[in-house]
Amino acid sequence: MTKTKLDTTEFKSLLTPELLTLSELFTKHGHEIRIAGGAVRDLLGGKVPHDIDFATTATPDQMKEMFTKEGVRMINAKGEEHGTITARILDKVNYEVTTLRIDKVTDGRRAEVEFTKDWQVDANRRDLTVNSMFLDLQGELTDYFGGKEDLEQRRVRFVGEAETRIQEDYLRILRYFRFYGRLAPQADAHCPSTIEAIRANVGGMTRVSGERIWTEWAKILAGSHGGELTRDMVQVGLGPYIGLPEDPNTEELMRVWRQSEALGVRLLPMALLVAMLKSEEEVLKLHGRVKLSCVERDLGLFLVHNRNLERDEAKPLRPYQWLAVDSRAKAADTRTFISQLMLYRGEAELLTPFQEWEVPRFPVKGDQLKEAGCPPGRLMSVVIARLRALWKEGDFLTPVEELVAGVPAILETVDLAELDREKSKHQGGPRLSSKERKRMRKDSR
Repeated sequence: MTKTKLDTTEFKSLLTPELLTLSELFTKHGHEIRIAGGAVRDLLGGKVPHDIDFATTATPDQMKEMFTKEGVRMINAKGEEHGTITARILDKVNYEVTTLRIDKVTDGRRAEVEFTKDWQVDANRRDLTVNSMFLDLQGELTDYFGGKEDLEQRRVRFVGEAETRIQEDYLRILRYFRFYGRLAPQADAHCPSTIEAIRANVGGMTRVSGERIWTEWAKILAGSHGGELTRDMVQVGLGPYIGLPEDPNTEELMRVWRQSEALGVRLLPMALLVAMLKSEEEVLKLHGRVKLSCVERDLGLFLVHNRNLERDEAKPLRPYQWLAVDSRAKAADTRTFISQLMLYRGEAELLTPFQEWEVPRFPVKGDQLKEAGCPPGRLMSVVIARLRALWKEGDFLTPVEELVAGVPAILETVDLAELDREKSKHQGGPRLSSKERKRMRKDSR
């Protein structure tokens, strides 16, 4: 164990009246309290942590008794089972404080805990050395497992035996890769014994919920070495347990990743991940495992469907404009989907022109079609589709009068068989009714 004094601007900025009041309450009642975990890691890295976790020698019952006696309001966040009490200090700031504990029984997903007053025992149950340090409010760092040195060396190690830590919670496999992306300067400098421990335990990921998997995986893809780390995850055998197909296309993933790095841009996690998927069915299978959001799922489907879009050398923006005017998604989602498609295809130079372009509205209305002799009903959707095609070919500049004037010619050229094929193609809609067929024959005479 090593002890070090921390006296930095970032640490001092945390010492607000609210935090000092919290500390004084614990000291007054004979309990220790320290900053724990990720907040300590961030402070040592010269960052002000966004969230601060606290650890204490006080049990939940002792904390409740203390806060009640001192008139401090407690907020029920359902954390008491694992030793966490949330106190609102000076009616201004909420602090979560957790009793030191031992994970007595684990099943790879959750743990039954036993409370302790031993700081080293609590540190020993944590996942990585860089997350196992404590810092008191006088700035004294307590480091049992060399976390500070690992942080300085930008090294990622499990506390104690890697296999033991993994089997306590299999999500720690993904946490390893995420922190590797945050800390390691090189993509492929893993400790061989750590990788072997991960490889031997990938099957345990079946016990981990899809939501927890995607939360970690998205952070991996958004961080440094995201492409290489996801490829490494496939190589150690994680793929089948986290929603990937049997033979994911890691070559395409690395092509898109390296391309984005060269362009100095970063695709959304789902836009990177879809590079490994060959079909819409594989996107939906992944969604079934990791429970993507609706927007993430639709982005994946959009990219798989459009990533081989034919390029127009004379008017490179045109294919994307056509996608935009044909989209039925929300306007903001459409912009996001098409921007990600441009980045996926390596056409980042089109981003600004596309973002500056205002998506036009199709100018022809149903009443105008009726006045031009188009019968109402399903037939009208076919006429609209033809007019939209003309409008797009004319770069959205064809006057509405000219479009409407072309309706009779369209009605003359569409035969019933073609109409059925068009209707079947557009959203799998039903075929024309016999009444509509008769009306079309009559109108075409």
